[in-house]
Amino acid sequence: MALLLPLCAPGAQKPAAKGEYFVYVGTYTGKKSQGIYVYRFSTATGKLTAGGVAAETPSPSFVTIHPNHRLLYAVSEISNYEGQRSGAVSAFAIDAQTGRLSFLNKVASRGAGPCFVTVDKTGKCVLVANYSGGSVAALPLKEDGSLSEASAFVQHSGTVALPKRQGGPHAHSINVSPDNRFAIVADLGLDEVLVYRLDPVKGTLVPNEPPFTKVKAGSGPRHFAFHPNGKFAYVINEIASTVIAFSYDAAGGVLKEVETVSTLPADFKGVSNTAEVQVHPSGKFLYGSNRGHDSIAVFTINAKKGTLTPVERVPTQGKVPRNFGIDPTGSYLIAANQNSDNLVVFRIDKKTGRLKATGQVVEVGAPVCVKFLAVK
Repeated sequence: MALLLPLCAPGAQKPAAKGEYFVYVGTYTGKKSQGIYVYRFSTATGKLTAGGVAAETPSPSFVTIHPNHRLLYAVSEISNYEGQRSGAVSAFAIDAQTGRLSFLNKVASRGAGPCFVTVDKTGKCVLVANYSGGSVAALPLKEDGSLSEASAFVQHSGTVALPKRQGGPHAHSINVSPDNRFAIVADLGLDEVLVYRLDPVKGTLVPNEPPFTKVKAGSGPRHFAFHPNGKFAYVINEIASTVIAFSYDAAGGVLKEVETVSTLPADFKGVSNTAEVQVHPSGKFLYGSNRGHDSIAVFTINAKKGTLTPVERVPTQGKVPRNFGIDPTGSYLIAANQNSDNLVVFRIDKKTGRLKATGQVVEVGAPVCVKFLAVK
């Protein structure tokens, strides 16, 4: 039986009727983690309740939810899958009552160290970025939601500004444009934000014209986020600890740099690298994580220009905040502190964007990724 695949974007789901969500947490597996964990979260109380291991799988450092809200996909950030120099991507069915995951299948990501996965907005194909391999791939979906082998594969190449730090191409994220026509890839090694024309039915990725936007040498672009209005976009730079604001030409899939701002205080002297960047559902605020400074940087967004104004930098009450999630109502942010093995819940002031710790802290081994799913 074919799945119904409504046209709704992952992460852009409607707020839950009762304010109840499953929260899925991807991790690096080891002594303290066995795979993907699930929690219950209430926007009425701000309480996060542990639900245990949703599925055991090797180092699911990044997960994503299908637009139909019945399927979840996770990378295995490994370098050897069935004898290949590759990681893997797994498909799971979601139990609507418990949030637990049932394994469907697993395929090669076609490159080592896959670190980011998403689904196109029609739910026809999964896109994966391979960090160590410096490549991206498209994986068509079967009618039952399971994965087919890659239908498209692109190996990045080029010179790097900082050989010791960047080493070579490192595709770190892949995001789909609001109209589902383009896939945008941040490559940390090449200092490029690449744009591919996406055909989810054929499962193809074709370089756009122009094929990429170059950013300042040695910046290390990592994660990327569109503004809800589709006119602006942002990339967070891991090495430089900056965020670049772009204007976006939706017709041509072209990014044009508007400004660059630091995520760190001017007087900070230590070592820090950024990780995640997200725009608040209202489009009024932007958030970015600092690993080393161990904080979330908060900015307001100019509605007309897309430019950023710093508001505050809030300690995450843990070490190395890798990723964070903002609930669909825009009321809470959950920070994942990888090196202190905890999740910390913050309330978001919807007028100012400021964060305030709620006192809710839960333990989970090496958390890396946080995704919300409304409980039906």
